[in-house]
Amino acid sequence: MKIAKITVQKKNKSRFNVFIDRGNGEEFGFSIDEEVYIKSGIRKGMELTNENIEELLLEDQFSKGLNSAVHFLSYRMRSIQEVDQYLSKREIDPVTRKAVIGRLQEIGYLNDLDFAKMFIRSKIVTTKKGPKALKQELHQKGVDGKTIEEALMVYPQDEQIEEATNLVQKKVKQYKKLSENALKQKLAQFLQQKGFSWSVIEQAIEKASLEKDEEEEREALELQAQKAHRKYGKFTGWEYKQKMKQSLYRKGFPIEMIEEWLDANQNFNDQ
Repeated sequence: MKIAKITVQKKNKSRFNVFIDRGNGEEFGFSIDEEVYIKSGIRKGMELTNENIEELLLEDQFSKGLNSAVHFLSYRMRSIQEVDQYLSKREIDPVTRKAVIGRLQEIGYLNDLDFAKMFIRSKIVTTKKGPKALKQELHQKGVDGKTIEEALMVYPQDEQIEEATNLVQKKVKQYKKLSENALKQKLAQFLQQKGFSWSVIEQAIEKASLEKDEEEEREALELQAQKAHRKYGKFTGWEYKQKMKQSLYRKGFPIEMIEEWLDANQNFNDQ
């Protein structure tokens, strides 16, 4: 078959329509990207075989996939899995996707270790998350465990402790009405949810100096006792005291301080 003519597409100037003549007159054959057209050197009057056309279409598919991937990467760094999934949605076949990803790795546009390091640095600043949470997010993006561990070297433990301590100092204001023990438990739970290890959590809480003086602890007890009384005020005598003790003890107050409060506020219940 012979190439009858080659024209630029009206709606996409970077693609060319190739018309062929199989002996029955001119007909549309296929379209290819400008880069493939220039590289192939095809021209009007050239003879093509089915194998030639198949090769051109494979080159075009590769060019389409590569251009799409580069555009996708122009916004920010991506993991290999993210690029593969994106190309799949663009209907690029698996063999071509693998070739495109290989080329991107060769030219340095795609590297999971560099991506993971960038991702970690960004998340430290924007979300203040700990390494456990970052590991999970990177794993979801297809980064393998060994690469993640290597990337986490950019987030050493002393920096984790500093970040966790800063989080504690900001969060502590929300829990000022709690007992010292309850405060530490709340903050530890918060840091655990953020993805920090227990070792880092313990050091951060210690570094934040959360110890309350006796007056602060008694003020917190008073607030919690008032709340508990509103709940258990319908009870009297021994039953009232037991429910109050249990409630306040669960909130982290020492039993001696609870009993002192109950002795000083006997008018709260009928004995």
